Amino acid sequence: MGACMSSGGMIEVSEEDKKKHREAEKYLREARAKMSSQVKVLLLGSGDSGKSTILKQMRLIHRVPFSPGEIESYRQLVFNNLTTGMNYLFEAMEDMDLEPSEDVMSHVELVRNAVDIRDWEPFPADYFEPLRCLWDDPNIQKAYERGNEAAIPENLSYFYPDLERLFEPAYQPTEQDIVQCRARTIGITETNFQLHDHEMLMVDVGGQKSERRKWIHCFQDVTSILFLVSLSGYDQCLVEDKDANQMQDAMTIWDSICHSQWFKQTAIILFLNKNDLFERKIVHSDIKNFFPDYEGEPSDAKAGRDYFKKRFSRLAQKAGRSKEREIYIHVTTATDTAMLRVVMAAVEGIVLRSNLEVAALI
Repeated sequence: MGACMSSGGMIEVSEEDKKKHREAEKYLREARAKMSSQVKVLLLGSGDSGKSTILKQMRLIHRVPFSPGEIESYRQLVFNNLTTGMNYLFEAMEDMDLEPSEDVMSHVELVRNAVDIRDWEPFPADYFEPLRCLWDDPNIQKAYERGNEAAIPENLSYFYPDLERLFEPAYQPTEQDIVQCRARTIGITETNFQLHDHEMLMVDVGGQKSERRKWIHCFQDVTSILFLVSLSGYDQCLVEDKDANQMQDAMTIWDSICHSQWFKQTAIILFLNKNDLFERKIVHSDIKNFFPDYEGEPSDAKAGRDYFKKRFSRLAQKAGRSKEREIYIHVTTATDTAMLRVVMAAVEGIVLRSNLEVAALI
């Protein structure tokens, strides 16, 4: 039965309504308790922005060790990065009207047919000399220098100069090797960190276009968003779409996140990432060729950073973010653990403060 009027004019509440009220109160108490003890941070951004690298760095910063099985997986991934990266270069050279020099052509077929190594199997010794010769080939280096045209993996310049160490039979990946490893994020990865009196749940979802439809499943109870953009992507295509620009794609996603009703009360932290690569690249690749409204000097890294800061800030302001919640912007190099340690300390403060503010609204 519903509520009815008593003879004294007071509203009587049915036992069923009282029960629903008690259940609602219990739910709110549990929600407040959960939010006061756990913070949920969503890692978003387009593909190749460095999200998975940030997650690995967080594990190092918070001393969450990699298991022997994970280390072995990364060891195998290093070999895969070497051979797959070289094959990306072969494919790119076809579009660039380049080909490996005659004296290294005999090595191409071996690398094209490379297979993944098995558990605990050392890197095959017969690949060392072919990979070394191919990397040293002037034509392959020309293709690598034009890597922005074909989304060539940036970590090749980290691993290839160190081939001798990697091919040692007892090789085990260092922390920096693990940070530099590249693997496409498929699906959703959740990692827990202890943050003072709180548990931080960091959720990494795939950045490629085919993975973005899965993002909606992660939106509930989000305290903060850590949105990554590759600064060096201003002149690069997407891995999955050679006709699309990485930076333009990131701006499109950013705009949709800032407009989303899901995140009206969510703190958004923007990482303009890969600053080290950006500073090297801007010397020979003019931003104005890709963003005609850029008015800074062609090789001025600070002017370039300021330009992209303003572009992203303007999109946030148009979405009304300045009225609702502040946008926090950091310039980062995700592979630099020392830098990330300082930046993430500031970010964690923002996340905890945002968590308290959201909990107060419940």
